[in-house]
Amino acid sequence: MSKKLWGGRFKKEVDKAFFKFQKSIQYDYKLAEYDIYHSIIHVTALKEAGIINADEARKLMSALTGIFREVRDEKFKPNLAAEDIHTDIQDRVEKKVGKLALKLHSLRSRNDQVVFDEKWYCYKEGIYILSLINVLLNALNHFGTRYGSFYMPGYTHTQRAQVVSFVSYTGAFFCMLERDFERLDAFLKRSFIYIGSGALAGSSIPKAAYSEAIKKFLGSMKPEFRHSRSETVKNSLDNVASRDFIIDFLSILSMLQMHLSRMAEDFIIFSTKEYGFFDLPEEFCTGSSLMPHKKNPDFLELVRGNTGRVYGNLVAVLTTMKGLPLTYNRDMQLDKEPLFSSTEIIEDELKIMAELIQKININEDRILQALEDEELYSTELVEFLVHEGVPFGEAHSVIGKLTRYAQDKKLKIKSMPDKKLHFFHKKLNHKNVKKIMNPEYAVFSKKSLSAHARTVPNTPSKAK
Repeated sequence: MSKKLWGGRFKKEVDKAFFKFQKSIQYDYKLAEYDIYHSIIHVTALKEAGIINADEARKLMSALTGIFREVRDEKFKPNLAAEDIHTDIQDRVEKKVGKLALKLHSLRSRNDQVVFDEKWYCYKEGIYILSLINVLLNALNHFGTRYGSFYMPGYTHTQRAQVVSFVSYTGAFFCMLERDFERLDAFLKRSFIYIGSGALAGSSIPKAAYSEAIKKFLGSMKPEFRHSRSETVKNSLDNVASRDFIIDFLSILSMLQMHLSRMAEDFIIFSTKEYGFFDLPEEFCTGSSLMPHKKNPDFLELVRGNTGRVYGNLVAVLTTMKGLPLTYNRDMQLDKEPLFSSTEIIEDELKIMAELIQKININEDRILQALEDEELYSTELVEFLVHEGVPFGEAHSVIGKLTRYAQDKKLKIKSMPDKKLHFFHKKLNHKNVKKIMNPEYAVFSKKSLSAHARTVPNTPSKAK
């Protein structure tokens, strides 16, 4: 076992099985970058408060920035014998500066460190996810533009309903993802840096020292990683006791995952032989170990399957937090794996989905064949009669009977002579029926839609 940040009142060594059970270094090492941020701010605050001198601060800063470079250059290898990432970094600083490292943890608690680290994790990964959503939105835009003149059947209850434009189809997923973008953007704009909670009751380091330390730290960050707001602790008990921000973040990711799963399901269905609308790129499919003809949509199926994991991660944290007394409890250590899991799943899916969409091809012949289904235009025939002064209920009944008659007699409504059409209603004739029953008329007869709704939407601006 490595050195611990506690233990003076203990006479006995920690049980080895228990130590292995309770340690978190095997996953919380992913917070190394942010834990170093906390230490950098803390060292500045200690100097501002006169607890360490300028030379001590310089040496500690040098040690911390050296460790940070290892993290940045992906050379950082966690010591899996350490209890957690806080202990690991403390040990590394001690190796560089000796007993001076014992001053690094002055007047702070891991309770304060971990909430800071996780907030920064959500903030930085959130910015990255925003950029990935933008890439996917652009891929959907290009997909819609590439087939901008196409029409296709729209569905309700997985049954053919009405004709829609292809850009309206891709635009539906665009709108879902755009809302995800806006939710995540709003989450990031609410983000605060809090520091100075101590274990729960606050710190004897003055607020002014923390404020100056945070100000200096933020000034050194790249613009995209500067929080819009920063404060010292508003309520120290709440700060160490709450994980609302993780639940918010996981909730947003769950909504995003739901939309990715719905998109995956549509693409799976439309790529089947039964539909044949989409031809999925082979690079994102696999074959069968037995059936040589198979091209399975495995990526899309795994996206759909991952939804249970992402939802489960949200529920896991909600359940962990639902009965905890104030303030910090060790149960809260278990919030990290769900957070990391959902974040990594979403990031991988967004990257691959954007690539897949760019390479999907449309089977125009199969879609045109589907658009020959005259039932797709039944609603437009009803609307025509309504605009001719026929009460809606009567028009609905007339077209329902006409549709059933055509089915029973295996006739095409567009091929019926005027005499036959007049039998159902005198306002119907071959000329107007033929005009109405085509994709372009069906789409552009919808006056409630703006021109924007029939074109590719604009990609939202990146969050600042």
